[in-house]
Amino acid sequence: MNLALFDLDHTLIPFDSGMAWTQFLVARGVLPADAEAVYLDYCRQYVAGTLDIHAMHFASVAPLASVPRAELARWSGEFEQALHPRVPAAMRALVRGHRDAGDLCAIVTATTRFIAEPCARLFDVPHVLATEAATADGSPTGALTGAIDGLPCFREHKVTRVRQWLGQRSPGDAIALEGFERSWFYSDSVSDLPLLAAVSDPVAVRPDARLRAHAQDRGWRIVDAV
Repeated sequence: MNLALFDLDHTLIPFDSGMAWTQFLVARGVLPADAEAVYLDYCRQYVAGTLDIHAMHFASVAPLASVPRAELARWSGEFEQALHPRVPAAMRALVRGHRDAGDLCAIVTATTRFIAEPCARLFDVPHVLATEAATADGSPTGALTGAIDGLPCFREHKVTRVRQWLGQRSPGDAIALEGFERSWFYSDSVSDLPLLAAVSDPVAVRPDARLRAHAQDRGWRIVDAV
């Protein structure tokens, strides 16, 4: 068995899922109209390498603190349906190829879990490593606080989260990242260099300028036509 890991935003999907979620909530009157501009500013900080992910997470999640979890689950289903036509067939085929080969597949994203999971369902990816939202009572169904629970799934922490996940699998399935004959990570962003460098087969997908230069210097595979 080999390992296939996928970044989400601008990799599996050609847009930012957090912005799509923000627009989804603005359209329903859950968030004010200026929420898109606020989120876009965080996106600019991400590109510049200055993002405080805790601040971004709080801005996205804290307004949902009073929303019942059943309502949030219903919105998740509607969000999944809204995104379905926006998912590229080529990326579906890429993921399907890994699944059909028997590879262990996971999405590894800085995006908040309840935004990432609808996207994972669109690709039939069973495992999601994402930034976890803290709750007031510490339970998975508690009221959201806007804080991050544990390490954000971001930059070097992606490597930590992958290692933890692999080590916590059932006794017969636990394996170190280095224990796979081949391991892939697909990403568009230079912020993902730590995990890209940790796999046997790093793949730069429509990479930003800094990642493209890094990938070219090291002879990594670059995919633009997807």
